[in-house]
Amino acid sequence: MRHLARHSGLPDWRAILGADRPEWEAARKRAASGPRVLLATSTGGHLGIAALDAALAVGLTLRGANVEFLLCDEALPACQMCEASLYPRLERFLDDGPSRDICGRCYAPAVRMIEGLGLTLRRYGDHLGTGDRARLDGMAVTRRTSAVADYVIDGIPVGEHALAGALRFYARGTLQGEPRGEAVLRRYLRAALYTSQSLLRLLDRHTYRAVVAHHGIYIPQGIVAEVAKQSDTRAVTWNPAYRRHCFIFSHDDSYHRTLISEQLEAWEGLELTPALEERTMRYLRSRRTGAEDWIWFHERARQDERTIYHELGLDRSRPVIGLLTNVVWDAQLHYESNAFASMLDWLCETVQWFATRPDLQLVIRVHPAEINGRPASRQPVSEFLKQTFPELPGNVFVVPPESDVSTYAVMERCNAALIFGTKMGVELTSLGIPVIVAGEAWIRNKGLTFDASSRDEYFRLLAALPFEEPLNAETTGRARRYAFHFFFRRMIPLPFMQPTGGWPPFRVSAEGLDAFRPGSTPGLDVICDGILDRAPFIYPAELLEV
Repeated sequence: MRHLARHSGLPDWRAILGADRPEWEAARKRAASGPRVLLATSTGGHLGIAALDAALAVGLTLRGANVEFLLCDEALPACQMCEASLYPRLERFLDDGPSRDICGRCYAPAVRMIEGLGLTLRRYGDHLGTGDRARLDGMAVTRRTSAVADYVIDGIPVGEHALAGALRFYARGTLQGEPRGEAVLRRYLRAALYTSQSLLRLLDRHTYRAVVAHHGIYIPQGIVAEVAKQSDTRAVTWNPAYRRHCFIFSHDDSYHRTLISEQLEAWEGLELTPALEERTMRYLRSRRTGAEDWIWFHERARQDERTIYHELGLDRSRPVIGLLTNVVWDAQLHYESNAFASMLDWLCETVQWFATRPDLQLVIRVHPAEINGRPASRQPVSEFLKQTFPELPGNVFVVPPESDVSTYAVMERCNAALIFGTKMGVELTSLGIPVIVAGEAWIRNKGLTFDASSRDEYFRLLAALPFEEPLNAETTGRARRYAFHFFFRRMIPLPFMQPTGGWPPFRVSAEGLDAFRPGSTPGLDVICDGILDRAPFIYPAELLEV
């Protein structure tokens, strides 16, 4: 950890560059005439974002790009750094936003990190005047609450991202029942409008080859990506992947959407050799313990069948159908293909349907990230079920998020699995388990699952349960081909990003410029080619990994 900047947890680039400083200064000078790239780090206090962006800045500069950073200079009235759990007195947030509690430890440390690289820094506040703030505040106040989510201005869905930001703040899937929910939503709407105005001005004054933003949703990153697209500037979004050292990059939208809409041609023609298939399955087996991942939820999850059947009270004579939830508040965006308005609507109607089918058993596995994620959910699925069904149907069983029963062990004993937004569909189809998709899961549209795009279609699929047999060999093989693409090609390795075992979850571990030069780190080559030339963000693991 010796290259973490004092007090901030950010990399100290003066120390990292060390003896390579003259080479870095020469590269910076050459890149001054190169294509501009804007790294819209925005929330410098989100240390993982700033650390990865800085590593990208070094790699891009060495490839001739004129890299600039964008930070919030305490200008936004709300952002992704804010969470309700940080505010025992919510009035403090409503009065001051992040300015009193967060901004001081967010902006200044990131500025110091960027100064260590000597790269240009842009600020949100530089493009917002007092008159702008008053005008945008008025727009946020006058919008009807019920119409905020649909608020689009200049082609930018400010309301959608404002709502997603407010839901993340509360760690809930709805603002109903939150007495100050409307006030929080309006603060996020103001932040969305500020971000949009500032970015529009910046992109009007300067031309960029690409704008790079973490995640591509929430505030401000979601607005950053939307404004870039509306300004005919390429947007690139990124997020940490599941595999350790790896990241997912996407063009023009959040990976939540691009992984659903990705063209089949990107992976259908792959030849999955026996060695690559074994590597894929070995990784999927490791998912049970998280041995190869950034994070995991149970190191010693219970796997044995007897324990599972006994603890849940399952009847071995009746088929078991698994249902996997996702975190209620996460990535609350609009998807045209969803069969239900929300995951909770889907869950409620599914339980009601199974009450009419006593010949089947439904096991609901509540996502462990409800309690282990960040932020922890304040709208637990188990509580929702208790309130909605004071007495569950006798053939419906719940595995709560704190249970150490292995999700994989439960699902492997199921005739089929029902999912809404979880990525587990990728893993289950690779094991030959049929999957019915009701929401925005990434396995949708791959020719591997039963995809419902309407409520009626979903219940027609349920009516076919139990399935007579698991997925056939051809479909299972296709699923493994996609799993290899998903976990090894779309997840791009950057070995110099090392896990910390805490927060931030990863850090830059490098000595000098060796890891960042063209040709030194294949994953960084793929990412920089994608940012600069719109090359696909696909790592050729079939050529490089066995």
